[in-house]
Amino acid sequence: MTDTTAPGMRALTWLEAYRMRWKRRRLLWRSFRSRRQLTEVVNRTRTIAQSDILVVLVVRNEAGRIPYFLEYYRKLGAGHFLVVDNDSDDGSDQLFADQPDVSLWRTSDSYRASRFGLDWMTWLQIRYADGHWCLMVDVDELLVFPVGDGDTLQELSANLEARNRNAYGAVLLDLYPQGSLGMQTYVPGQDPTDVLTGFDAGPFRAKRQYPLGNLWVQGGARERVFFADDPARSPTLNKLPLVKWSRRYAYVNSTHSMLPPQLNGTYDGPTGREPGGVLLHTKFLPEIVSKSEIEKQRQQHFHTPADFDGYYDRITQAPDMSFDGSLRYTGRQQLEKLGLLRPVHRPKSDESRQIDEKKPEL
Repeated sequence: MTDTTAPGMRALTWLEAYRMRWKRRRLLWRSFRSRRQLTEVVNRTRTIAQSDILVVLVVRNEAGRIPYFLEYYRKLGAGHFLVVDNDSDDGSDQLFADQPDVSLWRTSDSYRASRFGLDWMTWLQIRYADGHWCLMVDVDELLVFPVGDGDTLQELSANLEARNRNAYGAVLLDLYPQGSLGMQTYVPGQDPTDVLTGFDAGPFRAKRQYPLGNLWVQGGARERVFFADDPARSPTLNKLPLVKWSRRYAYVNSTHSMLPPQLNGTYDGPTGREPGGVLLHTKFLPEIVSKSEIEKQRQQHFHTPADFDGYYDRITQAPDMSFDGSLRYTGRQQLEKLGLLRPVHRPKSDESRQIDEKKPEL
């Protein structure tokens, strides 16, 4: 367990700690039961090496995104992908099944009733990810971390372990195109940032929620465009996507919060001091307009789906999300300069500390 917590974290009372332990056990039991909803398509988990970093995700009809998603995370050093296909009919399942580093399960059960896929993914983590660094992302999320933490997930996780950290937080940064949504062209395998060139550098606001101690970050482009009249309902932007997994762990609300609650203290938001990355959110590719109408009818997202009908309606109107304050995305060095990426900073070795001690005072 991490020995460092972000500013603002407080200790739980004995009653809160007791309730959190039972909540975690109930969530793990739910996940165990959900295994019956999954049908194995292809299982290559015997090829997983002890040092492999695993990527776990649920998909539905994402054939256009899958080629670049796999390429991106393979370049970052992902060793194996554990995928649940939720009744795709566009060939997504076959695309994954054909990959030598993918194990695939299929289900037609309700995404919403499975806690938006968490029950399924947690079962796969219980079964296959114990002791592995594990990345939980959606297919439209691309993790970016500081240059100082290396070019691979292996380098990043080594830095985290050197600091005795078991989890790594990130802010979800919405990318959007120039011009009206849906009017651009995207081809499978293309880098989404070629099409989604703009983003909002803020503002963001963050606060701790108890008893979990999880951060709640809101703000950014989606709030500005779709929730300006009711910002309290805008999307939660903080996530804990990278975790050295244990069978005792459980996500509570998407990847926004976790149990045991100490894990939530490893990130203090895009304007904080703790190490953190960015999840580039490529939701607004041209397909978003037609997909929003479908998702409005399916009612599988959000705890109270009908409350967000207006959000989907606004997207189908194909607004132009750019404004005078939009920035053009140029890469992770830009995000570091903006303070959205913060390196882990490995602790100094005994030798380097001795050198520092010998430096003359100025």
